[in-house]
Amino acid sequence: MMSYLRHLVFSSNTSLCCHVSQTRMFSVTKSSRTIMPAWVIDKYGGNDVLRFTRNASFPVINYPNEVIVKVMSAGLNPLDVSMRDGYGAAAFSMKRDPLNIKQSRSEFPLILGREASGVIMECGLDVKHFRERDEVSLKPKSLSHIEAAAVPYVATTAWSALVNTGGLNKDNCAKKRVLVLGGSGGVGTFAIQMLKAWGAHVTVTCSQNAEQFVRGLGADHVVDYTTRPVEEQLGSLEKFNLILDNVGGDTERWAFNLLKPWCGAKFVTLITPFLQNINSLGIADGMMQSAATVATKTLKHLVKGVHYRWGFFAPSGPALDEIREMVDAGQIQAVVETTFSFSQVPQAFEKMEKGHARGKTVVQVGEGGDL
Repeated sequence: MMSYLRHLVFSSNTSLCCHVSQTRMFSVTKSSRTIMPAWVIDKYGGNDVLRFTRNASFPVINYPNEVIVKVMSAGLNPLDVSMRDGYGAAAFSMKRDPLNIKQSRSEFPLILGREASGVIMECGLDVKHFRERDEVSLKPKSLSHIEAAAVPYVATTAWSALVNTGGLNKDNCAKKRVLVLGGSGGVGTFAIQMLKAWGAHVTVTCSQNAEQFVRGLGADHVVDYTTRPVEEQLGSLEKFNLILDNVGGDTERWAFNLLKPWCGAKFVTLITPFLQNINSLGIADGMMQSAATVATKTLKHLVKGVHYRWGFFAPSGPALDEIREMVDAGQIQAVVETTFSFSQVPQAFEKMEKGHARGKTVVQVGEGGDL
């Protein structure tokens, strides 16, 4: 599935599918190519560390359940900008090479990115679900590659937060009151549409100039955080069954007072210190610190009758299949704010750093042609 892609996007040809199992270690790549154009970084830092090269290593299949994908378009996320700066370096380095196959202490040169739409170039020996020239991940028929690149990471993040962590689904969501803090960005736009398709009443916070935008996605009530303190405005409303936090900051100070107590109401935040803890404390100590933090906060709020949860991106083929069906049924639209060409990757990063997104930023990488 598309959300499993690794070593993604800011290369003009390819990326590898992540492994479901790691049993045999050999390359079966048929391609005679050895290099490809790509945007890489050689160190962590600001936008000036982005470097274009025509000599990036062409990926190979290391496991029989991997595929090579020709990337047509790539979605850019705030996490990519943070990773360029070094955020989560230890955790992502381990994820990219868990068995230390490369036997190198350096992840550089590093190709950033985690979200793409493209076409299968080659399949490992054990791959049964995909064939060469298939569009990944079984791309919605109603979407172009540019639109499809805006879907997988943010949609599965919203799905994971709402369904896996929040406990909501199409069968139990009707008439539930949900508050989306920061609803005009990538995850927020998908969360609004999913919730409305499932029958929830959705309140959204955003700036005034995004109000019509989020209402167009289905928001029932919009609170402008620029006019007066948002907690004061929300405090006058009926309490909520679930709050999805895309903002962080001081929201935890006041948001719990907006939840319905003693009826299973949840506060789910996507802004967590998990990766920062691993960066600063190491993997083992960082994970222990994160566990202690979430346990302490969970108990603190549980005695008040509400639940505290951390939400995370979780790759899921079944979730993407359901999202694809919702897209093709017209229940969800891909929201692309700005499209950049492959030569404009630095400008795309600059745009992301400015914030105040109205949907997704997408880089058009390939133009099709022979695989």
